[in-house]
Amino acid sequence: MNEFVIKLADERGRVQEQVQPAASAEELKQKFLQAGYYVYWVKPRGLTGAKSRRKKVKLETFLIFNQQFLTLIRAGLPILTSLALLSKRQKDPMLRAQLEDVGMRVKTGESLSSAFEAQGSFPVIYTTTLLAGERAGNLGEVLERFIGFQRVALTFRKKLVASLIYPVLLVVAASVLVSFLIGFVVPRFGELFLQMGTKLPTFTLFLMAVGKDFQKYGLYGAAVLLVGGFLFYRWSATDAGALAVDKARLATPMLGGIWLKYQVALFSRTLATLLTGGLPLVPSLETAARSIASRQIGNAVFDGVSTVREGETLATSLQETKVFPDLAIEMIEVGESTGALPTMLNSVAEFFEEDVQTSLTALMSLIEPAILIVMGVIVAAILIALYLPIISMGSAGLGQ
Repeated sequence: MNEFVIKLADERGRVQEQVQPAASAEELKQKFLQAGYYVYWVKPRGLTGAKSRRKKVKLETFLIFNQQFLTLIRAGLPILTSLALLSKRQKDPMLRAQLEDVGMRVKTGESLSSAFEAQGSFPVIYTTTLLAGERAGNLGEVLERFIGFQRVALTFRKKLVASLIYPVLLVVAASVLVSFLIGFVVPRFGELFLQMGTKLPTFTLFLMAVGKDFQKYGLYGAAVLLVGGFLFYRWSATDAGALAVDKARLATPMLGGIWLKYQVALFSRTLATLLTGGLPLVPSLETAARSIASRQIGNAVFDGVSTVREGETLATSLQETKVFPDLAIEMIEVGESTGALPTMLNSVAEFFEEDVQTSLTALMSLIEPAILIVMGVIVAAILIALYLPIISMGSAGLGQ
């Protein structure tokens, strides 16, 4: 007998994890399903720690796999045969190894959803959606729904990245140019002025001192920045660090509002996909909360789950979190009252996605000229400081 960790929910929606002995994961799962429980996943004990250290699968590659997987299933091929074919043709070595492990687990009696869950690198919404499809017997439908969800999410993400590329390139170019001027050009002019023995203006002397310090301590400063950035990255990966960073991000003027709307849109679309797949509201809420990047919003949703479990409406529970925008709550309330909650959630996602895109475009149209102006002022100030002594000497020579 092996020991397995099982995550389940009872008929009242209370979620719990248990360690149970069983011959196989599928046997344990069927035991609790027959007893009336809702089973999220079953995995061997001791897998949880290793799971968090695994790399996440590339979403574009994973989307292509699911499109091919759906095509093979609809063509009538068994799941094991489809997995074997796709794993052999998979170019990504990490994904190929994971698909082979999924096939081995399914062959030994484990369900498809728990086999993918055991890999620890696939989106939570994917494994939960597979579980809903297995329970309802419509795996092809839930796969198609997940593919549609991923297409929309990836398209929106690519638009956001494309909007940020030009400002980032401007900042990098400005930093390189200023570093070159201060670290290379300014010291050369300083040597020239020393040879000429001319009296330098205060601003020029200050710039020369900055250039000399930059040459001496520039590499040390870069090393400190790299080490500090690495330590900040490690700290932000912890629960406390991620929550602090997310709070600061949400409190940032303009950008905080855009980040909030983006997370609300992602949450709404994820929840709509899960509800349409047949999952109950409470498990869908928990999965949607784990699928978003914002810790503060995710924690707020988890706090609201308890009120939903006690019989409150989704709109009321989200309103009590004091995080979600009023418009989103009003639209969700209309969806609940009309019995079209998934449809309304998709409408919420579409509205906020469009709002994010519009706000980001407007913000970038302000940031890009601001970067150019700041860069121009800095370069102009450096050039003025360098050429001011030359102009002064020319004026003095004409005066004589």
